[in-house]
Amino acid sequence: MKKGPPPYQANIIGSPVSSINLTHSTDDSLVTESKLTVDTLDGRRRHKSEGALHLEIKSPYLDPIKRSAVYDSKSTISGIKFEDSFLDESGTTLIYSRHEKVPLKDFSLEIRATLDVKRFLNNTVLLLDLNNISLDSIINEVLHKILDSTEDKISFDQARSALFTHDYIHQLSRTLQCTSISEGGGFDYDQSWICVMASIHSMQAYHVGIARLRHPANLGPTCQEVHFVIVVLTPTKAKRTKTDLETGRTFATIFSDRDIRMQLLDAVNEAEFTKILEMHTNTMIGRMAFLEEKLPNLDLHNDRRSRCLFMSGIIGDFKRRLPHYWSDFKDGVVGPKSIQKTMSTSFFLYFACLIPSIAFGVLNSENTNGQLDVEKVLYSQTFGGLVFAILGGTPQIVLLTTAPLALYTKIIYSISEDFELDFQGMFGCVGLWNSFFLFVYSLFNLSTIMKWSTRSSEEIFAMFISIAFCIAAIKNTVNNFDDHYSIPACQEMTLNTSSFKVYMNNSDSRGNVTVRDTICQRDVSLLYLLLLLGTLWLGVTIFNFTKTPYLNAGKREMLADYALPVSVIIMSIIGAVGFRDVSMRKSFEPRRSEKIFQTVPVWDLSPGAVFGAMGLGFCLSLLFFMDQNISSALVNAPHNKMKKGTAYHWDLLIVGVINGVLSLFAFPWIHAALPHSPLHVRALADVEERVDQGHIYQIVVKVRETRLTSIISTVMIGLSLMILPYLAYIPTPVLYGLFLYLAFTALSENQLFERIMLLITEQSAYPPNHYIRRVPQRKMHLFTVLQLTQLTTLCGFGFAPYPYLKMFFPILIFLLIPLRHIAIPHIIPPKYLRALDTH
Repeated sequence: MKKGPPPYQANIIGSPVSSINLTHSTDDSLVTESKLTVDTLDGRRRHKSEGALHLEIKSPYLDPIKRSAVYDSKSTISGIKFEDSFLDESGTTLIYSRHEKVPLKDFSLEIRATLDVKRFLNNTVLLLDLNNISLDSIINEVLHKILDSTEDKISFDQARSALFTHDYIHQLSRTLQCTSISEGGGFDYDQSWICVMASIHSMQAYHVGIARLRHPANLGPTCQEVHFVIVVLTPTKAKRTKTDLETGRTFATIFSDRDIRMQLLDAVNEAEFTKILEMHTNTMIGRMAFLEEKLPNLDLHNDRRSRCLFMSGIIGDFKRRLPHYWSDFKDGVVGPKSIQKTMSTSFFLYFACLIPSIAFGVLNSENTNGQLDVEKVLYSQTFGGLVFAILGGTPQIVLLTTAPLALYTKIIYSISEDFELDFQGMFGCVGLWNSFFLFVYSLFNLSTIMKWSTRSSEEIFAMFISIAFCIAAIKNTVNNFDDHYSIPACQEMTLNTSSFKVYMNNSDSRGNVTVRDTICQRDVSLLYLLLLLGTLWLGVTIFNFTKTPYLNAGKREMLADYALPVSVIIMSIIGAVGFRDVSMRKSFEPRRSEKIFQTVPVWDLSPGAVFGAMGLGFCLSLLFFMDQNISSALVNAPHNKMKKGTAYHWDLLIVGVINGVLSLFAFPWIHAALPHSPLHVRALADVEERVDQGHIYQIVVKVRETRLTSIISTVMIGLSLMILPYLAYIPTPVLYGLFLYLAFTALSENQLFERIMLLITEQSAYPPNHYIRRVPQRKMHLFTVLQLTQLTTLCGFGFAPYPYLKMFFPILIFLLIPLRHIAIPHIIPPKYLRALDTH
């Protein structure tokens, strides 16, 4: 019987060299009738969509005459009869399955692999864009084309019989598939291709056929999303280096690379298909590219000496990233879909950075009495974004002024007002101290501390940012309803009046009567809610358009890439044109400052104020340190397949320099932004869909690690300063609708959010995730509750109405790391934590 966790195969542990393995399956005989249903008319395996057999056929108590008719001792496959002596009267028997792990072929060492590919490239039978979706029809097409091109005197039935088992189940007898180590130490089947092998006694030559399906086909367990079918036929009396298994290993090794599969799917004809195979083979001769797929989260973890050497981390980052500097520009324009992805991602970043900058600029202006406004935020974004895009080690990281920074700015303003200090001087001094501490952290390699940061800490902070976006949108909506919907004038409005003036008599302390005009405008609040939720709905719908059956795959992907700009533009037009009769205020009042580039009077501060700024700068530096490194860790997570290495220390140094310059001119600070940075990576990625027990999920195949998207989007933000008065006409609810869009789309790959949803999900609907298979349900939910407790504490301090209490927020973020390694292991056993809390 088949063993192991779903989908029934035993868990295969990867070799220490690679996280990818080939699985060789051999099936001999039948399974029990309770496991598989057999179609007695054509002798093939029935899919569940075809319905069950008639009750009279399935019953073990059939009349002997009927049973003889249904379960004849001789079955046929394409007209070939064979004896099935294992079938008993109840129609039940056993199947013996054996799964072996076979190594990938090393093209740099095994000369046979290179010779196989070069010999078969010109003779391989290719069938591109087959419309067939059933296993029988696919195999039939490939075999017919192989046999038509060969002089071997072999019948179609012989070849077909060699590929399938000789029984009622009618499944492939010998196959090769790829498995890879998944998150948490489990394994995943690569279900996008399958290699079918057979050796035939009467065959004299070697044959390989490759079929690319127009639409992915479901060929059974572990083959639910097949794009490629490779058929290998060899003579029985072949050398051991030329057997069907060895030849199958050669082509299976090639197809185990996700990059090559994506290119082959885009090939327009057989000549291009063959050329891609040839070029990839030549590349593999020098090195095994797919062995480098999984990079360590911190490249300097393996170098223990780097922890005690001054500036060694910065030097190591610089040496690691410098060889890739030219390719950082080239990768944005070279390769299939690269230009399309670069343009769509640039527009995504433009809107994703511009609109939050406007919103936080408005918030800063309210908190600082207009001393930090939208114009200054856009100047900060343009300068900092452009410097980091050109000099940063990880250009996929997006720098932005964020909600925590806006809260911290409000704290500094409150302190300055309480102690009668110059706000701009105090703001600049705090920023300079912050930059000083960031220099210290980067020069002494303190980012190595982040090797103790686990997925738990990163996802708690990411969830906090999503909650911050939602709270900002909800607060603004409530304020709008308070101003236009829940006022006394609306309570006195008659049913036949939509908007009118109510004159209310109010007496002052002296008894004088005053008249105040109050206008009920419930239509403004309703339009606000419509645009807010409409922006969210339209953006998320277009973002998930790749999961729909409409249009074709290329157009769906292109439309999804432009989800954010399309939703913002459409809803802005609806608000401005479709509801022109509803008067909504501008999102902000643009003002041009004449002395915008004047340096701050830091030297006018007293010594006490300077030391107070040092304390504030230290707390602020902890926020920068944690936010920058957590964002870097999420960008460089193994599932993103980033290949050019990390630059934690160098990036922190560049961020310190940028914010030091911004502080001198009292411009708002910027640091790595969540969820913008991971979403930037996702926008640049090619993804592949997988199906596991009915659950569809996507994995990243490759990411275009380019600087062009950040540079283009930042230049566009700088040019937007010229149209600042027109940007004020973007409706405020559209701005906050984008906040909700960013918050919701960021939750798609957050395991904390997934496990929160499991608390209210029926157990039979749980997805087959690795932690669900390896961790007891009670322990899994307990870990989720512990994370929610930490998240609630962060929210309590971060959203507290007391400004001084928010000063401790950065310290709480830093304390998540020791809490995870000191307290949590006493509650959750380490073996379960390894499954729940690893990348």
